[in-house]
Amino acid sequence: MPCGQQESGGAAPARYVLGVDVGSTVVKCHVYDRAAAVRGSSCRKVESLYPHPGWVELDPEVLWSQFVGVIKEAVQAAGLHMRQIAGLGISTQRATFITWHKRTGKPFHNFISWQDLRSAELVNSWNKSLLLKVIHVIFTVLHFLTGNDRYLAPSFLTFSTQQTSMKLSWVFKNIHEAEEAAKKNNCCFGTVDTWLLYRLTKGSVYATDYSNASATGIFEPFTKCWNPTLCSLLSIPMSIYPSVKDTSFNFGSADSEIFGAPIPIMAIVADQQSAMFGECCFHPGDVKLTMGTGGFWNVNTGGHLFASQSGLYPLIGWKIGEEVVYLTEGCMSDIGTTIKWAQDINLFTNVDETAKMARSIVDSQGVCFVPGFKVSVNDPYLCASFMGLKPSTTRNHLVRAILESIAFRADGGVSNNSFVMQMTSDLINKKIEKPANADMSSLGAAFLAGLASGFWTDKEQLKKLRQIEAVFEPEKDLEEYRPAMDTWLQATKHSLHW
Repeated sequence: MPCGQQESGGAAPARYVLGVDVGSTVVKCHVYDRAAAVRGSSCRKVESLYPHPGWVELDPEVLWSQFVGVIKEAVQAAGLHMRQIAGLGISTQRATFITWHKRTGKPFHNFISWQDLRSAELVNSWNKSLLLKVIHVIFTVLHFLTGNDRYLAPSFLTFSTQQTSMKLSWVFKNIHEAEEAAKKNNCCFGTVDTWLLYRLTKGSVYATDYSNASATGIFEPFTKCWNPTLCSLLSIPMSIYPSVKDTSFNFGSADSEIFGAPIPIMAIVADQQSAMFGECCFHPGDVKLTMGTGGFWNVNTGGHLFASQSGLYPLIGWKIGEEVVYLTEGCMSDIGTTIKWAQDINLFTNVDETAKMARSIVDSQGVCFVPGFKVSVNDPYLCASFMGLKPSTTRNHLVRAILESIAFRADGGVSNNSFVMQMTSDLINKKIEKPANADMSSLGAAFLAGLASGFWTDKEQLKKLRQIEAVFEPEKDLEEYRPAMDTWLQATKHSLHW
């Protein structure tokens, strides 16, 4: 139904949009009005499964129940009827995937999370292989001869456990039912967005968007298609992939049996790209910093796809009609888990205490914390460790060491931790704006859905709705942090390949 149009029978006009964020730890839904104010919300915790050491899964039926539940609860909390919703935007965690039977809709396995490490040995083997070295040489020569950046990224390609590609290869090597179904063209692959869309439409829509596809490591952002060469190398059948649509797009409507009314699905977007859109980082050079379960640093590179040799990853930010916006990204997994772990072992009671604890001492007294997760190296075997402990070390030193490790790991910060935000501003020598609304992924999905449904007119209107809560300006010179940073980098080297 067009925005503002009256339903027959005197029903209220559609004056609200929904933004749902299916993250790694929670599923959230917010109801937004035209001023982008939240009118109703709901949140449920995502329960991860750990069937084997290093494996991380999600139960698809539980996730579906949570997704439907938060939408119903948020609309009810806003005192609205489903027919008053102009559009639904869905933001999802990236690279978490599932495969299922095309005819029956039955999954072959649980969702395999982007945090899952089951492909670590496969990743390690490929990264050391002679074949990959040959690929590097071939594409280095092609890049030299043509100057085309399309050949630059493959010239230093390395695989990561966070990417979908190796884990999908693992599926077809280890799950016989999926392998047999693929041979008969009966296997469907989907990231979280694709599967939710499939369920919402009772199987009538099988698609993803460019932002989610580009984050799998299987989709070629230069050609904007699934990569047949990579799939051939990894023995992944090309028949399994969904069609790829615009990010802000009419994907159809949720079946009326689910919510009691056919809600239009007007946007599907990957969570970090959605947060970028929610922050209104629409111009080349705009930078977004996110702190959640993972930490992400994204730069808008406009219409230019930037391939880097410094561990930055080229992505499609969003596609709206003819406009394609590219991003480059640096990431590190499980930062939020580090904070939660520290709380679980009683280093502090409330996260809000940590900034005060860190500021109560001059420095960490040489104590360094190295999280056992991906840092600036592609090493799934990195071990977590505290180094430099002394008899005089207190909880405050440990907490400060953890917060410093977050800032040293990336040019990013924890939006609700003033110590890390200020330290990050000092390290990058740039002003940092903290938004009033911390749920940027949800807001970005709502913005994209609102544009597709006509609820909002254009991006200029969206920029006027943006609200800033705090601004952090550089206060210290980078050189003041140099000794602590050097010590931390040295500690990281000692934790590699454990």
